[in-house]
Amino acid sequence: MIESSLPNKNKISRELLFNLYVNKKQSSSQISELLKCSENKINYWIQKYEIKKRTISDAIYQLKNPLGDPFFYKKPKTLEQGILFGLGLGLYWGEGLKRGKGGMRLTNTDARMVKIFIKFLEEFFNIDRDKLRFSIQIFEDLVPEEVLDYWSRELSVKKYQFYKTIISKVRGKGTYKYRSEHGVIIVCFNNIKLKKVILEMIENI
Repeated sequence: MIESSLPNKNKISRELLFNLYVNKKQSSSQISELLKCSENKINYWIQKYEIKKRTISDAIYQLKNPLGDPFFYKKPKTLEQGILFGLGLGLYWGEGLKRGKGGMRLTNTDARMVKIFIKFLEEFFNIDRDKLRFSIQIFEDLVPEEVLDYWSRELSVKKYQFYKTIISKVRGKGTYKYRSEHGVIIVCFNNIKLKKVILEMIENI
């Protein structure tokens, strides 16, 4: 029984609180329910013991990822892997989302580049291809179903992994004649921590 590990009804041991809050990454609310006390009391002892409190964003991340990070980094070991790793970072440096609070996003029109980036994620971050999501943006003269078929086939991913296709109107000729016949695709992995890890690697180049 957890209650028996408490010295008395008013005090919570640092060892118990540290184990629940830091090691097991439970929230103040979860711990208060477990120990049958108020959340204010949990927060009081966290502060009393000078245990570093998680930020709101950290707490939300933990709530969304109760089993820990959905990825882990594996260093390149061969020359071939090193080239792929460099290409992946370079692609995100040039085409990836760098600002904002959203997760990882990479935008491109070239299926070959997108496939390289997906291989980069699989090889060095153990990302399951089925966990990726995709968004397609096209002009109104393209057929959405045909574009979806193309990207699904080229990237070897399921159609359920795609969000609803965004269709834009053609506004004058301009440089429109140079647009991609398959539209623009955005590779998405909704994890802000992975984006931070990749951006830190780019910063250290």
